[in-house]
Amino acid sequence: MSFTSPLLSALPGLRHIFFTRDGGVSTGIYRGLNGGLGSRDNPAHVQANRRRMAEAMGVAPSHFLTAYQVHSPDVAIADGPWPGERPKVDAMVTRVPGLALGVTTADCGPVLFADPKARVIGAAHAGWKGAFTGVLEATIDAMESLGARRADVTVAIGPLIRQPSYEVGAEFVARFTDVDPALVRFFAPSTRDRHAMFDLAGFIRMRLEAAGLTQIDDLGIDTYPDDNLFSYRRSVHRKEADYGRQIHAIVLEG
Repeated sequence: MSFTSPLLSALPGLRHIFFTRDGGVSTGIYRGLNGGLGSRDNPAHVQANRRRMAEAMGVAPSHFLTAYQVHSPDVAIADGPWPGERPKVDAMVTRVPGLALGVTTADCGPVLFADPKARVIGAAHAGWKGAFTGVLEATIDAMESLGARRADVTVAIGPLIRQPSYEVGAEFVARFTDVDPALVRFFAPSTRDRHAMFDLAGFIRMRLEAAGLTQIDDLGIDTYPDDNLFSYRRSVHRKEADYGRQIHAIVLEG
């Protein structure tokens, strides 16, 4: 099982998949389709899983690109396979057919972008820090540098940790409200004192809308309660030693 966005699926000339744990070779706490190069899974299993994902995207493994994600607002423009080490960025854009752009997540927000007229795509890893510091806006800017128009961009928000599962402390809330008191609307009361429940998906959507995007599809899927998706927080609460990562990818067809 995997997920797709109805809005992105309606666009011609591209393919996208929000992968789950289904269909992989990893075992134990990494059971299934773990694509996390930074996990402590058997590297041969991770590479086998990534080859399966590349095949599902219709590209060679060398053209199935992911970055070394660092929770930043930084974006790389891809014009071919990475020539060496993966760039330390949290988003990628391209206008090259046959290059699949993938982001790895285990609670953070995967956001896929496409301008079907300019034939420019993007993929962003938007955890709270990346979304807060501008990775979504930077992705749109980078797409425009390749000829996209934000009025023509369609975007999909994939599986991420949702508000009912995302408890944060008072210092986290203050980080947002110190910048703009109106951001308090993304925090709901928690059952624990001095804690709140954060709406990451709502915050991502607000940033996209403020950047001028109007065609936004939120799949509404929560990673935490779904054992068919990897979740960092669920792994921590279960006291597991590590966790897997799912990949979410988009490619322009040739």
